[in-house]
Amino acid sequence: MAKKNNKKGGLISTSQTVADNRRARFDYEIDEKFEAGLVLTGTEVKSLRHGQAMIAESHISTRNNEEGLFLLNAHIPEYQQASPHLQHDPKRPRKLLLKKREIDKLSGAVTRQGFSIIPLKLYFDSRGMAKLEIALAKGKKLHDKRETAKKRDWNRDKQRILREKG
Repeated sequence: MAKKNNKKGGLISTSQTVADNRRARFDYEIDEKFEAGLVLTGTEVKSLRHGQAMIAESHISTRNNEEGLFLLNAHIPEYQQASPHLQHDPKRPRKLLLKKREIDKLSGAVTRQGFSIIPLKLYFDSRGMAKLEIALAKGKKLHDKRETAKKRDWNRDKQRILREKG
């Protein structure tokens, strides 16, 4: 079921990343990761297959009087080939599919321990299902961000030195 992937609007095959939240690892300290399914419409899946999505500014929370967690502010653009009456709202809330135990653990950590739930990666698994990798995370302070940048630069310089000597 692997599909062709090219740079000019080709389809994403299974086990490939559609969207990545690279800024999350810089702004947050990741504690624990979870894999969640998403409730999507047909045009959303088609847009994702074309590699069109942005989760950099999205977040995860509960909605009023509804059970479960929702992905909010994620942008999945409209599928251009679909008719206008079948289109979806690009920034609509999308329900996450998690087990009850996982939902309780995540919501408890947010309310009691001050954690945030952030999306890390949107991808298709080996069965072709759209999945969202989420994480429990704590926000970093400015000095922590500086320390992370220093470690990253030092590791890069260290690898360069070892490569030149070896």
